[in-house]
Amino acid sequence: MHKKLNNLINLLEDSLLVFTLSAMILLALSQIVLRNVFGSGIEWTDPLLRVLVMWLGLLGAIASTRQDKHITIDLFSRMLPEVGTKIAAIVNNLFSAIICAFIGYHSARFVIMEYDDGIVAFADVPAWVCEIIIPIGFFLMSFRFFINAGHALKPRASVIREN
Repeated sequence: MHKKLNNLINLLEDSLLVFTLSAMILLALSQIVLRNVFGSGIEWTDPLLRVLVMWLGLLGAIASTRQDKHITIDLFSRMLPEVGTKIAAIVNNLFSAIICAFIGYHSARFVIMEYDDGIVAFADVPAWVCEIIIPIGFFLMSFRFFINAGHALKPRASVIREN
């Protein structure tokens, strides 16, 4: 059950990434054609593309956290013994989880304020709809960092080499 749910979530994330990137490409291409061929464009395309860039960036960050391939600044762990490397990985993941949860919480407060104020982003689209990816993304990354910290606790499988 756990594996199926995880695979379903991964498929959803990957599908959203593909859909968002495809939409960006099609919108940008259509805007270029409309401007160069017909001398006009769709008024709301540029703001929508900016929103899609934000969505794509956060969806990419979620996927990279899922695969533990996010950007890291690692100065000392290569010099540490295996136990030190595990401790550093746990501390880094827990710290990242706490920071992402903090950002997620405050961005959720921001999105709620935007919802309450009825702010419109463009073309009658509420701003909160465009911004909802921020708290969702950071809460998902926080969850994944906690999972990664748990994975760092597990012993690594020893590699058996046959000559």
